[in-house]
Amino acid sequence: MKKGLKIVTIGGGSSYTPELIEGFIKRCEELPLSEIWLVDIEEGKEKLNIVGNLAKRMVKKAGLDIDVHLTLDRREALKDADFVTTQLRVGLLDARIKDESIPLSHGIIGQETNGAGGLFKALRTVPVVLDIVKDIQELCPNAWLINFTNPTGIITEAVFRYTNFKNYIGLCNVPIGMRNGIAKEFEVEHERIHMDFAGLNHMVYGLNVSLDGIDVTEEAIEKFTNSKISMQNIKAIDFNPEFVKALGVIPCPYHRYYYKSKEMLEEELHEFSKGKARGQVVKELEDQLFELYKDENLDVKPPQLEKRGGAYYSDAACNLISSIYNDKGDIQVVNTLNNGAIRDFKDDQSVEVSSVITKNGPKPLSIGYLPEAVHGLVSEIKSFELLAAKAAVYGDYDTALLALSINPLIPSDDTAKVLLDEMLEAHKEYLPQFNR
Repeated sequence: MKKGLKIVTIGGGSSYTPELIEGFIKRCEELPLSEIWLVDIEEGKEKLNIVGNLAKRMVKKAGLDIDVHLTLDRREALKDADFVTTQLRVGLLDARIKDESIPLSHGIIGQETNGAGGLFKALRTVPVVLDIVKDIQELCPNAWLINFTNPTGIITEAVFRYTNFKNYIGLCNVPIGMRNGIAKEFEVEHERIHMDFAGLNHMVYGLNVSLDGIDVTEEAIEKFTNSKISMQNIKAIDFNPEFVKALGVIPCPYHRYYYKSKEMLEEELHEFSKGKARGQVVKELEDQLFELYKDENLDVKPPQLEKRGGAYYSDAACNLISSIYNDKGDIQVVNTLNNGAIRDFKDDQSVEVSSVITKNGPKPLSIGYLPEAVHGLVSEIKSFELLAAKAAVYGDYDTALLALSINPLIPSDDTAKVLLDEMLEAHKEYLPQFNR
C-alpha cells in the first residue's frame, strides 16, 4: 500500500532540480509526497549525486518524510509512479553550443529552440521522449508526464501525433515570466494580473490583460513597450512602441528573433566574435552552481539559480502537478491539443494556450481566431513544428530539409541544406534515426 505520491524526475541531475524540490516542499500540505526519484544517465552521474544530496538536505531541513532516490535506472524509477517530469538535454551543453555556433558561423541566428538550433534539439530529443513514453505506458500507465524539455512545442506535437499516450502536458516558463513582468510594471502582486495566452511554444502572445478583473489591455501594452521585459537568456532589445501598439497583443521575449532578427543576429555575432555562444555562458554558470551545490552546509535553493534563465519552470511544474492531483480547476498556460481553442489550428494540432486544469488534464479555453497580424507567422511556425516532429520520428532527410527551408530564420533553401548537412554530421552520435 502506497503511503503517498511517487514523483520521478528524468534529468534529475539538472541545475534546476533544487527549484523543483523547493516547489514540492512549499506545497507539502496539498501534495502528499512519499518518494522523489531523480534519474539521470551515466554522463550525468556526478551532477546527479551533487544535486541529489542537496535535495536530500533540503527535504531533511523541511522535516518531511520523503525518500529521495538517485538512480541511473529509468525503468526502476518509473515503476508505479504517479507523476513524471522531464528536464533533459540530449548531448548535454556541448550539443547546445554546436546548435548555436554552427548557424552563427554561417551568419545565421544561432538559438537553442528557434531556427536551425531548435530543429536539431528536436531531432535529438523527440526519440528519447518517445522512449520514455513507451516505458511509462508499460510501468506506470496512469501517470501524468509533465515535460519541460525544449523545444516543448515540437515534442508535444510528436507525442500526440506519433503515440497514443494522452496523459501528457508540455510546460514553459515564458507565460509566467510575461505575466510577472506586467505585474511588476503595474507595481502589483502577480496574482492580481490575469492574462490570456494563445499561440505556440516560444511563439505565444498575451491577448487580454486584466487587473483585479478589470480590463487593462491597452495600458498593459503601453507599459510593455516602455519596459525591458525579457528573460535571462534573451537580450532585451526594445520592440518598436508603435509596432507593438498596432499589433494589439503582447509578444513574448522569443518574438525578438522574428521581429528584431537583424538586431538579434548582430548582437549574437558580436558575442560569437569574442568566442562566446550562450551555451558557453550557461556552462560557466552551471559550473558555479554545482560548486555551490557541493557545499554540505547548503540546504536551500541558492538565489544564483535565477541567473540560469529558467526561473519559474520548476515552480510551474509543481503548480501544475498540484492542480491535477487536487482537481483545482484553475487556469494555467500549457502545451496541449488544440481541440477548437484557437480556430487558426486543427483540433489535433498542439498549441500553447490558457487552460483549465482538472484531474483529467487541461481543458483549453476558447480563444477564437488569432489577430490577423500574427496569424501568418504563427502558422508558418506550426508548419515547421509539424515537419520537425515528423523528421525526428522517421529520421527523414528530405522532411528535415523542408522544415529548415521554410523556417523564417533561414534565408534560403541552399543555406538550409548547408546547415542541415553540417549539423547532421556534428550531432550524428545523437541522431541514430538518420544513420540507419
